[in-house]
Amino acid sequence: MKAVLEDIKSNKGTSSFYAYRFQVPFFEFKWHYHPEYELTYIIKGGGYRLVGNSYENYTDGDLVLLGSNLPHTWSGKSTDSEQSEAIVIQFSKEFIAPFLGFKESHFIKKMLEKSDRGIRFQAAQDIVPKLMALVETNGMERILKLLTLLEELSIHSYELITENSVHMIISEKSELRINKVCSYIQNNYANKITLKEMADLIYVTESNFCKFFKKATGKTYSDYLNEMRIDEASRLLLHSEKTINQIAFECGFETLSYFNKVFLNKKKMTPSNYRKGKL
Repeated sequence: MKAVLEDIKSNKGTSSFYAYRFQVPFFEFKWHYHPEYELTYIIKGGGYRLVGNSYENYTDGDLVLLGSNLPHTWSGKSTDSEQSEAIVIQFSKEFIAPFLGFKESHFIKKMLEKSDRGIRFQAAQDIVPKLMALVETNGMERILKLLTLLEELSIHSYELITENSVHMIISEKSELRINKVCSYIQNNYANKITLKEMADLIYVTESNFCKFFKKATGKTYSDYLNEMRIDEASRLLLHSEKTINQIAFECGFETLSYFNKVFLNKKKMTPSNYRKGKL
């Protein structure tokens, strides 16, 4: 599987931190972490975002700040009409530390301390032009623009993504295995996927698979699979004329009653009310 953000060093150039804009057919699942702080802005794209043990939908305009070594991924679907596009800014603790010693950096420091739980910014359209400009800037001006951007974000309205700090540092081997597992789920969630099938995929017992999956993602396998299916069902409810029964089976649920139960649990409303409420 192609890793969207794997080769980031080539984007650094002569700068002290990474700042780049990229375009891909869609954001592929790549559950990973790195020591740098990361600010990601989704220019165009939609799907789900997994940060620590949080699973949320995202769409155009998603702006998130992630702390050091916080596991994450954005994942979407390929469309024939348009590509997905994002801006990514990554900077190390070593780079930012000297600037945090100033009294004027108080709010930036507090924000970065909270970023180990992930931060989602609300209605940040005024920030977008500055993000765009930062990517195109070089030299000392680039550093000044980053500090100004962080200052503005630190006093902006934002929400924490995870309930608690998440430090699920996993080995390179485990990272490859969880990406293999989650990529398989993404491509096959509409079918019946047994626990044995998943365990066999990475050559472990069913019991060890459950432990491994929970440790790597913070979620149980069944809960993760259900969220994937409900996410697709929600999309179909809004953008298709298919019946609820058709959608349930198309998304991998074996019975309509179980689909209704899971949907109510995840969305806090019935599928029919969800469809009516969003029209």
